[in-house]
Amino acid sequence: MEQENILSAEFLAQAQQWTAPDRGTVGIIALIVTESVLFLMFAAAYLVYAGKSIVGPYPQDVLQVPIVATICLLSSSFTIFLAERALKNNQLTHFKLWWAATFVLGAEFISATAVEWKHLINQDHLTISTNLFGTTFYSLVGLHATHVLVGLVFIAMAMVVTLIGFPIQRQLRRIKFLSWYWHFVDAVWVVVFTVVYVIGR
Repeated sequence: MEQENILSAEFLAQAQQWTAPDRGTVGIIALIVTESVLFLMFAAAYLVYAGKSIVGPYPQDVLQVPIVATICLLSSSFTIFLAERALKNNQLTHFKLWWAATFVLGAEFISATAVEWKHLINQDHLTISTNLFGTTFYSLVGLHATHVLVGLVFIAMAMVVTLIGFPIQRQLRRIKFLSWYWHFVDAVWVVVFTVVYVIGR
């Protein structure tokens, strides 16, 4: 009986010490998991329909591997990491520098995507309704580009409020979540790049 009372007391003590996980952390993790599943479905659809277009143009005829754009986007993961670390260390000047670099690299990626699409549409006459390749290509790559644009909007907002004097140090938690999202977007590009420009080409 005494042993049971001791165990009950220990259980109650542990229950009282337990605290609910941070809602923001749970939210961003749930978002990343959900979006990962969505991207996997689009990537699977691209692979399933690869090589099944009845009419051209075909991937091997029109796709150029976006090496420079890929380097820019993957490099932005490093710059946003440096920006977050600088903010943790209260190095506001370094934070602004690396944060701006992240925005520029992400914007360069989007710019390269826009140029690629313009060429595909105007020169190669590949649209989302041309064939199965066009449908799956614009769906998958467009989904990723949309996520990059969303990230750039939030990065730009944080940059603007910082430049006008807002104490961004108070928002370290939100900066961390945005950094996680950006790392996710970059990681997804590795999958998209492999599926579209390596396997599916």
